[in-house]
Amino acid sequence: MASGLSRRSIRQQLPLYITEDNSRPITLSPQPFAPRQRGGGWGTFAHSFLRFNEEAFRALDVKAEAVFDSSGFTIQIQAGGRTGAIPLCSGQTNHVVGGLIVKPRFGWSGVGQVLAETGWPALPEFHELPMVPGSGREIPPWVLAGPVLVRLEALLSQMYRGYNEHEEMLSRPRGRILWQRYISQSLTRGYWERLPCRFPDLGYDPLLRGYIRWALERLYADLTRVGQRDVIASSLAELARRLLAILTEVAPLRPSSSHLKRWIHTSLINDTVFRGLEALAWVEEERGLGGGRELDGIAWSLSLSDLWEAYVEGVIRREAASKGGEVRVARLGETTIPLAWSDPVRRSLTHLAPDIIVRRGRSIHIIDAKYKAHLAELDQVGWRRFTEEAREAHRADLHQVLAYSAIYEAEEITATLVYPLQHDTWNALAAQQRDRIKSELVHGGRRVLLELRGLPFGVKR
Repeated sequence: MASGLSRRSIRQQLPLYITEDNSRPITLSPQPFAPRQRGGGWGTFAHSFLRFNEEAFRALDVKAEAVFDSSGFTIQIQAGGRTGAIPLCSGQTNHVVGGLIVKPRFGWSGVGQVLAETGWPALPEFHELPMVPGSGREIPPWVLAGPVLVRLEALLSQMYRGYNEHEEMLSRPRGRILWQRYISQSLTRGYWERLPCRFPDLGYDPLLRGYIRWALERLYADLTRVGQRDVIASSLAELARRLLAILTEVAPLRPSSSHLKRWIHTSLINDTVFRGLEALAWVEEERGLGGGRELDGIAWSLSLSDLWEAYVEGVIRREAASKGGEVRVARLGETTIPLAWSDPVRRSLTHLAPDIIVRRGRSIHIIDAKYKAHLAELDQVGWRRFTEEAREAHRADLHQVLAYSAIYEAEEITATLVYPLQHDTWNALAAQQRDRIKSELVHGGRRVLLELRGLPFGVKR
């Protein structure tokens, strides 16, 4: 009898599909997403599957479509420029019966290293979707721990202050005098001027600080457990330790779900407090910290294009600081150039916004960061063997950065496209001084130096 109960308590492992960003499409098996059909295939459930999972596919920038062939409908999924995890629902019941993970093609270590180097500028976005079956053991712990620590650090630095009852011995009355204590402790000992008072004082909320300490201890334990094999987890564990040092006098207290929900739905809190409380809720609800502690994990996504732009911006800022130059970035709205159309009804783009502009004396340097594999592929197979789709995408990149260069007037104009490279590829190209390819364009008296540049994405694996 006991063995039968044990077998029933074992949870069935649901299918978890894993692919890489911007990779070739993968084909989903109809089981368990659709009931068994005579002759196999999806039958009429292919379209309901796509409809039920539309929100999740959109959150992860996944293109999903039903393709008809000789065996009937098949479902093909192609990942875009985001990494993350989403649940997959049945086309029959709309219940979660599987999951999908899109891994970064440069590896988790590369993404984690870039996030750590750039100060976590492009934090993962967490979606209001069900938990993703099996993803807790596939996702590194920093995916959730990193954003949580960043939010808790901001919350501690900008902790809102609330009124708490405080008692103190004063020479002048404040609030309410505690007469019984005054008689027993002051008057009988001849200290007529010492008045024990109780009054409301503006101080940090001790309950919230206890919640934060509990969450930090939990994160620290998880991160140190995997820190020996994960450099990013080790660095985040050190951050958790430093934050715990701020709360040495606070006793840890597991957050109350009801307290957190009530605070989160308070309209008076600012964005920093809201995000900090939300992070506490994730930890309290066991939303899958990654690294194997929980089987399931939270649904999330991260724009790799945004992350790459932030990384390139950091590199350009360091170079400008050493050589001199004023840096402006699209992220802060500093490079926006509006387009005035003669017919506002039929307009398309409303503005142009190069990623990065560097002004140095009479020169202009325009930089556009592209999270694509064009430079590596161009080096490996050459232009003749480039796929037609890749050629068109590369041409579009060139036309875009050259359009940006036409806007500016300067004696020297350089237009650069920056592509990511695997660390080994970048090392090999840099050793041959081929990590930058240049071409000079002269037309109508204007001279533009066009440059293709590769940078290593993250650390060597």
